[in-house]
Amino acid sequence: MADQPRRPRTLSDARTEAEAAFKRTTTKVAEAPPKTTALPGVKELVSLRIDQDVLEHFREGGAGWQERINEALRKAAGK
Repeated sequence: MADQPRRPRTLSDARTEAEAAFKRTTTKVAEAPPKTTALPGVKELVSLRIDQDVLEHFREGGAGWQERINEALRKAAGK
């Protein structure tokens, strides 16, 4: 089989290659955002779905039920 002649380059081929090279050179790699450390004593408001029986268990103890849930979650998280 004889070697076939190469197809002549067109302006659009050169432009496409130049644009791709420019993009590779100028594109910044996305950096991961800095990881924030939890500040002790700072609370964050969240919405959380808890089974009704679990919620009733903590509310039976009266005021401070949210703090008791927080303590139970800390214990479960090993903190």
